[in-house]
Amino acid sequence: MILHLHLVRHGQTTFNRYNRLQGWCNAPLTEAGLADADKAAEKLKYVRFAAAYCSDTSRAQITAKRILDVNEEVGNARPVLVSDMHFREQCYGYFEGQDMSLAWTAAGGPHGAKDYNDIVAKYGLAATRDFLKEADPFHDAESDAEYWARVHGAFSLIASNPDLKDGDDVLQISHGNTLLSLMHRFAPEGYDLSERPANGSVTCLDFDTTKPFEVALTVVSYNQ
Repeated sequence: MILHLHLVRHGQTTFNRYNRLQGWCNAPLTEAGLADADKAAEKLKYVRFAAAYCSDTSRAQITAKRILDVNEEVGNARPVLVSDMHFREQCYGYFEGQDMSLAWTAAGGPHGAKDYNDIVAKYGLAATRDFLKEADPFHDAESDAEYWARVHGAFSLIASNPDLKDGDDVLQISHGNTLLSLMHRFAPEGYDLSERPANGSVTCLDFDTTKPFEVALTVVSYNQ
């Protein structure tokens, strides 16, 4: 079964505006963030969603609601929105809410990397998570293995929906680092992944539910 996933990065929050790490913690959408959600809603208003998923954070739930409101207004049936912790952003543990540049310097510094992109360039994306967990004095930040096990659970939740059929469109409200991580793992060469996707942007993936997760996703478009 092939599902067409429309992954929307939630609207801008106060933490996005202040350049702070925002994983499992909550921060309200700004006025610009509400406009981000409405922009995505306009792009997707004629897509007939068979299902909709988001994390259990208010920034994702509000973004989803605004998209589904517009989608319903033009005559589409409204799917039940499933909010689940498996769709959350990466957990940053002790570094939740801290300035991003300071957090990534703390993670990369002991390894000779000055920031997030430098860690990726020298050690790969997995190291950003493992180094941050190492730097976390409580070690509550997710390791790379812990992170992907949870994300795999999110896609398993979608795949197990008995009401979905081949060719269905699915809305998924996602998060910046998660979208970037999916692109690093599944995208072919040629995409600029030096910046996180924009708030309110849409990334489209085809999800083959019959394949192992490691080869189940195909990138159709990114950060549109």
